[in-house]
Amino acid sequence: MSLRGWMWLALALSALGWWYSPLSPRVPAVAAPAPGAVARCPMPPRLDADAPPLQSPVPRSLGLFPLAVAQLQPLAGFSVRARVLSREDYHFGRESQLSPTDLALGWGRMVDDAVLSHLSIRQSSRWYEYRWRGDPPLPAPEIARSSANMHMIPADAEVAARLHRVREGDRIRVDGWLVEADAPDGWHWRSSLTRDDVGGGACEVVYVCAITPL
Repeated sequence: MSLRGWMWLALALSALGWWYSPLSPRVPAVAAPAPGAVARCPMPPRLDADAPPLQSPVPRSLGLFPLAVAQLQPLAGFSVRARVLSREDYHFGRESQLSPTDLALGWGRMVDDAVLSHLSIRQSSRWYEYRWRGDPPLPAPEIARSSANMHMIPADAEVAARLHRVREGDRIRVDGWLVEADAPDGWHWRSSLTRDDVGGGACEVVYVCAITPL
């Protein structure tokens, strides 16, 4: 390939990377409701002060959230006020049909600059990792129970647009439902229901009714 050809290829790849980045005006599509169903996401009890995430029981009347790619079984109401430690967008894989973005969120002392400056935080492959040099800025169990990687499933186009605008360092409130997704072919994706777990299965899967800047 000629030098000009390589330059055009590099330009095309750069444009493609930008188009799929958070800086692009492109807002990822929302998972459509199942045929004949109406999209809905009633608000759970909301957290109105800085405190650990609020997890609440599911009302008997709530029922399933039927989407075209999977039905969502609500496991608990969920409300969290947090700082965005990192975000990662996903365009491939089964999960991306529901969740275009993961947010690593921190609360409690995991919102403090003095703490976060001693941590290296990254996301990849639907995982959230943190590292430190020397002594940790907080006890390791506190870091684990004061932060989490959350798979965000926007309930509608407005939530998807707000999610697209979220940036690292933002302080937000997320209100929605922790869910288990079940597809007709047997595929499933289940949320964690505790904040102190780590490793496989420790992430929250959140059907997001609202994202509010703080």
